[in-house]
Amino acid sequence: MALLDSLKHNTPVVKLNVPDDSFKTQPLPAPCGAYPYHLALNEVLNSDSNHLVFYMVGDTGSVRNTSFQHNVAAKMIALDESMPEANKTQFLYHLGDVVYNFGEADLYYDQFFSAYRNYAKPVFAIAGNHDSDVNPAAAAPYQSLDAFSAVFCDAERSAVPFSKEINWQSVNQPNVYWTMESPLANIIGLHSNVPKFGYVSKEQKKWFIEELKTASAQRPEKALIVCIHHAPFSADVNHGSSLPMIEFLESSFEESGVFPDIVFSGHVHNYQRIQKVYASGKTVPFIVAGAGGYDMLHSIAFRFDDTYSPSHPLLKDVTLEKYCEDQHGFLKLTLSKVANKVQLLGEYFAVSKKHLNDDSLPVLFDSFRVDVG
Repeated sequence: MALLDSLKHNTPVVKLNVPDDSFKTQPLPAPCGAYPYHLALNEVLNSDSNHLVFYMVGDTGSVRNTSFQHNVAAKMIALDESMPEANKTQFLYHLGDVVYNFGEADLYYDQFFSAYRNYAKPVFAIAGNHDSDVNPAAAAPYQSLDAFSAVFCDAERSAVPFSKEINWQSVNQPNVYWTMESPLANIIGLHSNVPKFGYVSKEQKKWFIEELKTASAQRPEKALIVCIHHAPFSADVNHGSSLPMIEFLESSFEESGVFPDIVFSGHVHNYQRIQKVYASGKTVPFIVAGAGGYDMLHSIAFRFDDTYSPSHPLLKDVTLEKYCEDQHGFLKLTLSKVANKVQLLGEYFAVSKKHLNDDSLPVLFDSFRVDVG
């Protein structure tokens, strides 16, 4: 294993000779809340101003085999139950691709509600490309994100009709791109649409730049976290890095003069902890956490595979620090007030295929710390 790892890339890569699928871009549904699309966490649950704990995971859906998503959800719940009250999670933040292969309402029961029926905390989300895509062969026509909006962007909290006997309660996120305001962090959730490497409109970019400025003004009392489904940086063999998402984020950071404390993504079905060092000397971690249950995981590319390249100006000063390519898993994030600043502790827990349907707890695979300020 060590020998194989030594043959793999330790920087992000770009996949060469990929077709243009920008024609798949879908229009967005109308917001259900008021601009600038903020949701105060304290309106949904009681949140301690000195301590915030939550799970984060992406790509939990699966078409062929739902046992992995059930296993990940069960391990999340088991880990929570093993913790003292202060270390239990308050909610789950989903990084997109709740269902596959299209965002149809009748897929949510098998691929999401049934797996998370025993996680008795709110679940918030940004949409993935599969959640946003429309099945042209669907028996009943529907619009992009109809089902996602019914679950996550409902004007009034209510039981989701297609959750059947579970009576899953919707949440009222104000838009498919939105900001969660919590006592210790502003979490900006973006929508990157359907194409393989993502798409963000000019309208959303303008909103994002203003959100960066607003959130930055509240540091160091609050962390500034950015979430986007399509991973900007990746060393995997299925997608590689998304040049459109790198360009979108970097230009937004430059135009606003604001750099986040950390960026989280899914889309790639593995775990990667990547970091970029900017010209100013600031280091920003880019975390990929898309191993939430889809049955096929994505490997890191070998250096001798000439269909991938680490050589691109947008990949400069970016390194792959740690990865998990052969196990599902999820993140646990803890934000705490230290003096007058916020400290973020990230822990990635791996869920082995060898421990399906047993009582074992997930294994801590990686941890990292971000000091805001």
